[in-house]
Amino acid sequence: MNERERYPSAGRGAPRPADDDFRRMMAAFPTGVSVVTARLGTARPWGMTCSSLCSLSADPPTLLACLRTGSPTLSAVLASGAFAVNLLHGEAEWVAALFASGAPDRFDRVAWRPSELTRSPALVEAAHAVADCTVERTHAAGDHLIVVGAVRDVLHLHHDSALLYGFRRYGELPRPVPAAAGDPGDREE
Repeated sequence: MNERERYPSAGRGAPRPADDDFRRMMAAFPTGVSVVTARLGTARPWGMTCSSLCSLSADPPTLLACLRTGSPTLSAVLASGAFAVNLLHGEAEWVAALFASGAPDRFDRVAWRPSELTRSPALVEAAHAVADCTVERTHAAGDHLIVVGAVRDVLHLHHDSALLYGFRRYGELPRPVPAAAGDPGDREE
């Protein structure tokens, strides 16, 4: 039995949710905010704000990022075969907005340095962690390309929060505060 026979409504001509309904649903799903960056040799760096990101495997460490087809950042990722995922800290909302804007001078306005292995831009003051990745494979999906990246190195920076986006606004998830010695939550019963 094929997919169409098992799920008759999944075929062509099946009703689809209105684009506005789908966008509203996904806007209500809070997620972390990252900036995906790439650079081909010593050429100009590229980067874009990305909330379509998830871990794929812990062994080996692998993640996936969904990048808009036709974006210059995606072109740089594919041409270089590498990219960095910069997980933004809670005070970097302005960086998320900057990299979503398409401003040509965005790398002049943020502190960055080439990552150790792939030389992809690491946003050292805006990120709480940076994953240095090489492209393993890609999959076309609608108006985006799913880029599967092998994580080659992780840089942990010293920030105490993560930037979130949901319901069309930014928020901050603070790092948990360690319990103090003698805190009632630490007592052994």
